[in-house]
Amino acid sequence: MAIAKTRNMLIDVARQLFAKLGVENTTMNDIAAASKKGRRTLYTYFNNKNEVYQAVVESELEQLYTELQAVAQKDLPADEKLLDYIQTRLDTVKKVVFRNGTLKADFFRDIWRVQNVRKSFDRKEIQILKDILQKGVDDDTLEMPDVDLTAEILHHALKGIEVPYIRGLINPENAKNKRQHNNIAFLIFQGIKKKKR
Repeated sequence: MAIAKTRNMLIDVARQLFAKLGVENTTMNDIAAASKKGRRTLYTYFNNKNEVYQAVVESELEQLYTELQAVAQKDLPADEKLLDYIQTRLDTVKKVVFRNGTLKADFFRDIWRVQNVRKSFDRKEIQILKDILQKGVDDDTLEMPDVDLTAEILHHALKGIEVPYIRGLINPENAKNKRQHNNIAFLIFQGIKKKKR
């Protein structure tokens, strides 16, 4: 318990320093000094700054996963749950990026570094999406030829709109973007192929 508490405290101190100074401008010495634990303790948990950075990103992703699981466990019809999931996911990713100050710049500059850490999270998220979609198929509220493939495509689509959403290009708070939100819902639930009458 004490080991996990110390490690989590080091991660939080590092996150705050990364947010304030940037990853490149933060040293292991800075993290050790700010934590008041010293270099020896820091190196007990992490071999280098890259490991600390990875732990910070993993910690943020774990919080995101907790939020998404909460949505997945709501007692809602699958279509409503999916829309709630999408909105919660985009809002939470945006909050994480903005809460981390200059990490926002690192996120956009070095998105592949972040993506590498996200691999485990991505697998867990695809499973949540599969569960939501399968429930919709089972309840006859959703229809698709392949639940697994649809979950993967939806996951990649959500990742694809993260950056525009974070930058404010997609913002459901204004009227124009309410139309965007409705269009996303239409695309997911109705598709774009004209239905035969």
